[in-house]
Amino acid sequence: MNEFLATSLGKFSQVALAVAIFFAVLMLLFGIAGKIDGKSQNLVARIIFFGPAGILLFVGLVIPAIQTIIFSFKDPDSLKFIGLENYKWMTADPNVHVILVNTALWILVVPLVTTGIGLMLAVLLDRMKHESVPKSLIFMPMAISFVGASIIWRFVYDYAKEGYPQTGLLSNIASFFGKNPQNWLLTKPLNTFLLMIIFIWVQTGFAMVILSAAIKAVPTDVVEASALDGAHGWKLFRSITFPMVRSTFIVVLATMVVGALKLFDIVRTMTGGNFGTNVLANEMYSQVFVQFDQGKGSALAVALFISVTPILIYNIVHLRRERQH
Repeated sequence: MNEFLATSLGKFSQVALAVAIFFAVLMLLFGIAGKIDGKSQNLVARIIFFGPAGILLFVGLVIPAIQTIIFSFKDPDSLKFIGLENYKWMTADPNVHVILVNTALWILVVPLVTTGIGLMLAVLLDRMKHESVPKSLIFMPMAISFVGASIIWRFVYDYAKEGYPQTGLLSNIASFFGKNPQNWLLTKPLNTFLLMIIFIWVQTGFAMVILSAAIKAVPTDVVEASALDGAHGWKLFRSITFPMVRSTFIVVLATMVVGALKLFDIVRTMTGGNFGTNVLANEMYSQVFVQFDQGKGSALAVALFISVTPILIYNIVHLRRERQH
């Protein structure tokens, strides 16, 4: 116990010292910037404000990204270069093919369903009396981590062997309709879609809130004029509401795609990537921290990064165009 305390206190003191030095340097720089006058003041202020952020970005993101790319061309111990062998493994291994198919399924199904349900709820709850109550309840799962949500849904998908009472909600529903309960998380490909439901349950509230704010921003006079022209219900939504919130819908959809690509927590907690449910991010973790193969794990990380990058670029370009208009 004394050894643990001594070691921990030493580490905490080092961290505290580093933080204190960081803030002391910042205060010194701000003090110097405050005394500078003239044309150079703006330049110095920009350097001081953006400099620390740029350094942290470079150290925490750019350098690790470069190291990961280098490691992807090395052997499991990152000792010698082996060329494109890790990338060839990704294209040749049948297990990786299953992982890529699962990841593609997550990208295709989850963002569309999540954003679609969020938009539907936003439209239905718009201008409803006391709409904040149902919106709060729908948004509430966002306060739960994916790990916590997975543990909750484990009780829903729980299965007991024949002869034992079923405690899982899904098994009881199946029994009620005369169907035989099964071990849901072992049934392929149903188990992958059951895991998707957890993500949708957590993220639908986020999509709903963002899209609801966009709908609130639709000019009332436009809606009223369209109603006078006979546009109601589906026609009003198709002709007025959706075109006005299309840009927000696309941004939310792109955000969900990135979330689905990076998915790790749900798969790791529910199945550990077994039973045909593995995805790219979970396999990357398994290769590095379970198989101790840094080369293959880095190659998977590069593939994940390449997959996410076009979506991020599209989001940035789209937002810039929106600001210009």
